[in-house]
Amino acid sequence: MVEEHFLADGPESVGLDPGKVRKLFERAEREIREGLLPSCQLAIARDGRIGAVKSLGRVTRMGVESDASDDTLYTIFSSTKAIVSSATWLLLQEGKLDLDELVGDIVPEFATNGKEGIRVEQLLTHTAGFPHAPFRPLDWNDRATRLARFGRWRLNWEPGSQFEYHPSSGMWMLAEIIERRAGMDFRRFIRSRIALPLGLPDLYLGLPGEAEARVADLVHVGEEPSAEELRVLGFPAIPITEVTEEALQRFNRSDFRTVGVPGGGGITGAAEMALFYQALLNGGCAHDGTRVWSEEILESARRVRTGDMRDPYTGKLVHRGLGISIAGDDDRHWRGFGKTNSPEAFGHNGAGGQIAWADPATGISFAYCTTGFDRHPLRLARRSVGLSSRAALCAAR
Repeated sequence: MVEEHFLADGPESVGLDPGKVRKLFERAEREIREGLLPSCQLAIARDGRIGAVKSLGRVTRMGVESDASDDTLYTIFSSTKAIVSSATWLLLQEGKLDLDELVGDIVPEFATNGKEGIRVEQLLTHTAGFPHAPFRPLDWNDRATRLARFGRWRLNWEPGSQFEYHPSSGMWMLAEIIERRAGMDFRRFIRSRIALPLGLPDLYLGLPGEAEARVADLVHVGEEPSAEELRVLGFPAIPITEVTEEALQRFNRSDFRTVGVPGGGGITGAAEMALFYQALLNGGCAHDGTRVWSEEILESARRVRTGDMRDPYTGKLVHRGLGISIAGDDDRHWRGFGKTNSPEAFGHNGAGGQIAWADPATGISFAYCTTGFDRHPLRLARRSVGLSSRAALCAAR
């Protein structure tokens, strides 16, 4: 659990409405009570501190079932992308990296098969053109193997011509770039330059063995709807990607957790994620005033860079900044936000319903973790929108 100085003396002490926070928690508890999810953990923060945190349900850790508690850690899947992206922001602000640089100039082994023209910014905006490039996470541990893999990757479409979400490939390249420009392991860079300066020792990318017993296993729940059911509900057909049940279940393994998959292997708690986003709201500073990011780089990261590009799955504008999504217009709920966030809200959600965002208009940050990957996309979407919509309204008037 986070350190005591990060915990507010009740929601009202950081300008949150206790009644609204209670309604938020009741929405989360309802699905635990009805048996739709085995467990969840959620936290809401403001003014640099946690206003309220709640852990619900039962979890399995190292084969032992127990009640979820506030020190339970969860795999946050693609919410990890914001953390890894924020590490590149440090390199950008220090002049060690440039958005217009060719990736192949930094990692020559990558500059093959038409990938020579890909730029760093395109990795961060999912416009690099190789969303389906395969990579076995454990190959990261062998440098020669991973570099050979980068060289074999091929393009799916011309870089910069469109948006298509890169579930993992672009983030593997960013991890390699961090290591080459920072001169250290990307996991150590994130820990020493982000997690520890922010006072968040339970924010992990590359889980140490001593923390293994605190991590809750993922389970899949519910039934996947048929294509006809989705059509009747007016929901797009689910695209086939590398994010399969088999792939996600591997994150229950200790060797996968140790790798710290940069596209989805972050492990932490809801309170830590809410505080990570508080730092992004509060000028790049930790609670004690320690500065991590400059205000200039945060403003640059939150600028929409994808113009009129649309998501091929939803048909909606993607509104992508540097490794994060921006709420934007009335379609913001399609981008992982609630319907009541401001257009300036930003964040990155994760597979199975993980939620993480911050809203500059209210100063609120919110995070939600669950061990239950709901196979029904409509129920999962309603849950995410319902929780985020309630959280965004929790500021006291």
